[in-house]
Amino acid sequence: MMKIEMVDLKTQYKHIQSEIDSAIRNVIENTAFINGPQVKTFSDNLAKYMGVKHAITCGNGTDALQIALMSLDLKPNDEVIVPAFTFIASAEVIGLLGFRPVMVDVDYNSYNATAKNIEKAITVNTKAIIPVHLFGQGAQMEAIMDIANKYDLYVVEDNAQALGADYIFDSGKRQKLGTIGQIGCTSFFPSKNLGCYGDGGAIFTNDDTLAQKIRMICNHGMKERYHHELLGVNSRLDTIQAAILDVKLKYLDEYSKLRYEAAQRYSYAFKDIEDIITPKESTFSTHVYHQYTLKVLNKKRDLLKDYLQENGIASMIYYPIPLHKQEAFIQIAHQNGQMNVSDQLSQEVLSLPMHTELDLGKIAYIISKVLSFFNK
Repeated sequence: MMKIEMVDLKTQYKHIQSEIDSAIRNVIENTAFINGPQVKTFSDNLAKYMGVKHAITCGNGTDALQIALMSLDLKPNDEVIVPAFTFIASAEVIGLLGFRPVMVDVDYNSYNATAKNIEKAITVNTKAIIPVHLFGQGAQMEAIMDIANKYDLYVVEDNAQALGADYIFDSGKRQKLGTIGQIGCTSFFPSKNLGCYGDGGAIFTNDDTLAQKIRMICNHGMKERYHHELLGVNSRLDTIQAAILDVKLKYLDEYSKLRYEAAQRYSYAFKDIEDIITPKESTFSTHVYHQYTLKVLNKKRDLLKDYLQENGIASMIYYPIPLHKQEAFIQIAHQNGQMNVSDQLSQEVLSLPMHTELDLGKIAYIISKVLSFFNK
């Protein structure tokens, strides 16, 4: 029986081992473990790849979101709109800073908050929107930016799952997700499309003033050493992680292509299964398939998950409890309207293995077991 995990970081490492080992060795030999030259090199290369003026690295993706909000001078109980169907970090940082998360429902096909739902949630207390580009493709950023401009709101993109994906405007112009709002945030958690071998994150902006403030917040509120103009945090990307990421950044587009090809093989194989809805790709965003997420109907999701596990295939449920039902938010969050889609998705979604090392044999094995479950 073949055994297949959700990600295969070991095999990915083997393919670029000499480059990674050399990069790590160079950091160790030079002993610049904090803010070494590789941090600036990676930041510059990442900014160039993203087509953005500033890429500011930090400790992790959650820090990136928190620091982004800290830079906006929001006041206690100001409202920030966030989707109900996403990882907790997107809303957690809002409550942690004393702001009010306002949760909105998402689109059934894209899993992302819609511009329509966002606009319905806006009040006089709304100050910011956090669109999340879930599973690898973008939210409706053109319409969301129009709404933000109309109501004078900040937009902080949570791009932890779609780094490298392009947004396609009505004009045909393309722009990297994470660079459209005033601020974009990403995570370098090891399983991400661009992942390090520990933890890390980055913040993107084209605003020079915001960039300077974000850099200060990341470093205890300092611009000049021991002169603390702001209350900040200590959030840095380790030099070793920056060196690793700089190697892997060169392969990001190739990794995205491999993920996309694997996703197409899955979708073609499952297209005629009545109890499965395969991922829908939007017309306004490319898809980098951080996750390949099915909707499994008629209460068969958990049975399929168990069957795959019995056959050595890992799968994951992202997310079994939507945010509006999480105990941590009961006292502090506001729910705008019914969350019917988020509730439904939490009962139907199942993500299959998706990574750069999914060869044809592994894909064929996974497909065969999914088909056999529904043909029993």
